Amino acid sequence: MGLKIRMTRGGAKKRPFYSIVVADTRSPRDGRFLEKLGTYNPLLDKGHPERIVLKTERIAHWLKAGALPSERVHRFLGDAGLTPKPVFRERPKKSAPRAKTQERAKGAADTAAAAAAPAAAPAAGG
Repeated sequence: MGLKIRMTRGGAKKRPFYSIVVADTRSPRDGRFLEKLGTYNPLLDKGHPERIVLKTERIAHWLKAGALPSERVHRFLGDAGLTPKPVFRERPKKSAPRAKTQERAKGAADTAAAAAAPAAAPAAGG
């Protein structure tokens, strides 16, 4: 049985409230879970003490038992110091411009710099 530490959504429409739970990976997002480990209220300010509430000793127990946190919960646990903070790349490699586009951009920058250099020289000399 694979275990995940993840969030289940509660609250009204347009007013989200999440419970952090440990659940079987096969159960639905808002379905059956084994234990409630905390809460997350995204509507509160980031500095508010009740924005993220965690039961640290129970989370440590479930992590030792082999439960894997979801990406968002992993970030919360990293901020709380329970796990190492996950490393997220700023920009995925897949979205980087292709080689031909980079050459075109470099050529355009070179021609713009060459055009700006003669125009700047008389202004500096005068």
